[in-house]
Order: sequence, then structure tokens, then C-alpha cells
Amino acid sequence: MTTIRLHNTKSRKREDFVPIDARNVRMYLCGPTVYDRAHLGNARPSLVFDVLFRLLRQIYGAKHVTYVRNFTDVDDKINARAAAAGRAIGDITAETIGWYHADLDALGALRPTHEPRATQYIAQMIAMITDLIAKNHAYEAEGHVLFAVESYAEYGALSGRSIDDMIAGARVEIAPYKRNPMDFVLWKPSGDGVPGWDSPWGYGRPGWHIECSAMAHDLLGDSFDIHGGGNDLQFPHHENEIAQSACAHPHGEFARYWIHNEMLQVEGKKMSKSLGNFFTIRDLLDQGIPGEVIRLVMLGTHYGKTMDWTEARRSEADLTLRRWYGILHGHGFGPDLIRALKADGKWQADAEFLGVLANDLNTPGAIARLHVLAKGKTPTALAGFAHGLDMLGLVRDWAAIPLLDGAEAGPDVTPAVAARVDALLAARAAARAAKDWAQADDVRDILTSAGVQVTDVGGQATWSPGPDFDASKLGGL
Repeated sequence: MTTIRLHNTKSRKREDFVPIDARNVRMYLCGPTVYDRAHLGNARPSLVFDVLFRLLRQIYGAKHVTYVRNFTDVDDKINARAAAAGRAIGDITAETIGWYHADLDALGALRPTHEPRATQYIAQMIAMITDLIAKNHAYEAEGHVLFAVESYAEYGALSGRSIDDMIAGARVEIAPYKRNPMDFVLWKPSGDGVPGWDSPWGYGRPGWHIECSAMAHDLLGDSFDIHGGGNDLQFPHHENEIAQSACAHPHGEFARYWIHNEMLQVEGKKMSKSLGNFFTIRDLLDQGIPGEVIRLVMLGTHYGKTMDWTEARRSEADLTLRRWYGILHGHGFGPDLIRALKADGKWQADAEFLGVLANDLNTPGAIARLHVLAKGKTPTALAGFAHGLDMLGLVRDWAAIPLLDGAEAGPDVTPAVAARVDALLAARAAARAAKDWAQADDVRDILTSAGVQVTDVGGQATWSPGPDFDASKLGGL
């Protein structure tokens, strides 16, 4: 069995992933607060953990993996949006969840096993808060219930900060009813026009952090395998989740592996409305950028590094997928062929591809391996390539493989033409190796004049027929 290795924020090192129960691998991802369209940065954790979900299913079996991603549907931002729009809160959250599903579906993300809404777990939150008060880890003050951070000795271990450092470096709400400035809200009062529920502490609503702890415990238990999210959630959200969960369930481990993805930039700058570079997933889709192209760009950077969305990367991903989908169409890939490959035992992951991907979700390395596998000349030889595309979520429906502009295997891209381009690329590689730069330039000029678009990834050259592709110009040297 392939060993998965993951960088565990908790230990600050890369570790072999060993599930608590290989027959029930469990993962929780903090999902969106549903009051507006998801922007591109929101897509990153969903895609990172979608790939991890697919990898876990590949190794442990689809029936043995449980993936939970929540919806926060009670929040002050939602309340403010409803008040500004004059609309019912339930209408806004339902509409936004529908948008989120449509956008993530377009990006090829699988639906998680469970998608709990916070408002469905109020009873569990109240029970957990009651228990924390009974254990002297929380206290009631002026209609609020707060978690006492000093009651949990390990507070700050995930982020590696002391309480003094956290007070100095964070926006801490100073309130007279707090015993410690770092104490955080578990329950707060609700007024007119704001969602609320009856509780032992009065009519109110939960704090943000208790929501995820209650949902994760109810669906995954005292101990589960993986908890993830963007690194902006590491503190205070995940730190607070750990504290309240560890104190409520001291015999459990809560999450054993903590995985955090880095943030996203646009053309080298932080995405923001003030810079005019802020856009949603739907904005890109409405511009005609296929979801598969967005996904390939996102997976082209390791999740542990800052991802930069650029027009150049979008264009490169578009060209790559034109080439790849053209290969699939040209060799008849579809449900019937895949069934035949499965029957022959050929529909399986390429060992090197799987090993690279399992090494801390190295999606750039896995993509580089696909460029190599794409050189297969028969459906059987291309089975590992097609399977890899499936594992990365780059083909949503094998009965309707995308046909991007230029991807079709038209009359100019016959097997003989493809062989000629491959031969020219091999000649270019040989000339470079021999440092015969004049010869390498001659080959490049032929390819350029014929409209062949070449991409060099990981030392491997792949090509796509560009919009001005003309096979008649692929003459001899």
C-alpha cells in the first residue's frame, strides 16, 4: 500500500499518515460562511482537500473515507447582509449554498460525505458548552459564555505562540466581563431581528469556534484523522477548536493531523477590492474560463506555497488541457473504453504518479508526471495518464470530455503529424544536449512557423496545436 506523507502543522514536520482506523478514515475541513459568492481564494482549500479526499479514496477505498465540510450559516456577516438587503437570512444562506455548490461542481470538486450546517447542530453546541462550564473550562458573564484559555495548559501549541504573544499580535476584543483578554465567546445574546435559540444562558446564538467542534464531534467522534483549512484559520479558529474540544473530550485526540494551505495572490499581489484584482469563481467562469483550467492552475502550485494566479499561468493551463483532451478524444476515451480497461486490469494509477502525489500532495510533481504519461501511443499505454487526470479531478464526466478550442483531433493532427512533431522535439532535445544551439534554433523556428505551442515542464516537452497550426509547415531540416 502506498504511504501518504503529510506536513502536520501540529508537529511542524512531514509525517507518515497512519489512520486511526483504515476502514474509516475521517477528515474535516472548515467550510465557507455563506453570505456571498466564493472568491478564488475560497476555492483553494476546497480543491486541495478534494485532491486529498480522492487520494485517500484511491488508497483506502471509497467506502472507507468520510469527509466533512461544514457551512457556517449563523454569523454576524450574514446578519448584516440580510439587514442591508432586506431579505430573510434563510433565503440568503440557501441561495449562497446553491452558488457554492454550482461553482465547486464546475471546478470538478467531489461533494463531501457530509455537509452540515451550523444551525442544524445548536443542541450539540449547547450540550458541549454546558459540559465545559461544569468542568470549569468556561464561565457565564453578562449573558455571554466564554472559554477560559488559562484552564487549558496547551493553549497556543498549534500556532506556537504564548498567550502574551497572541494578545500582542491579535485583534482581541476587550470586554469588561472577560477574565482574560484572550477568552473567547462560546455563546452570546441575540436581540430583535437576529437569529437566536433558547439556552440555559438566555436567548442567543453560538460563537464561531464552537460550531466546528460540535459538528466534528457529532459526525467524526472524539478522535479523527485530519483537520484542514487555510493557514489564516490556524489562529485563532483552529487553536480555539483544539482547546474547547480537548477540554470537553479529554480522552480523545480531536484531530491527529493538521493540514493548512497557503494563501493566494493575483499577478504577484494580494487579492483585494481596493487593488481591483478581486474576483469570484463565478466571475472567471462567466468570462468563459473552463473550470478545469481554473483547477489546473490552482493545482500547479504546492498547497504549502503561496499560489499566484496569473494570465500567463491561465494561458499555459489552457494550452495543456487542449493537448490532453485532444489525446483523450483521439484515442477514444470514454465510459466504454474505461470499462474495458477495468475489465483487463489496466485502469489503475501509475505507480510513480501515485507516489509523487502521496508525498505531501505534490500536485505540481503529479502534473509533471502526466506530461510524461501523455506520450503513450495506445489506449492501454495511456491508461495511467487518463487515470491520473481522473485522480486530479481534471475530467468531470468521461461521457462528455471537454473539447476546448483547438483540442479536437482535427485533420491536421493525424498520428503521422503528431509523430512528426514528436520527432522534431526529440531533435531539439538532442541538439540542446550536444550544445548545438544553431540546430536547436532551427527546430524551434520550424515548430513556431507551424504554430506548434511547446511547454517544457520538469525537463519534458509537450506540445499543443495553436490557433494558427499548419501541418504543412512541419518540413524537414
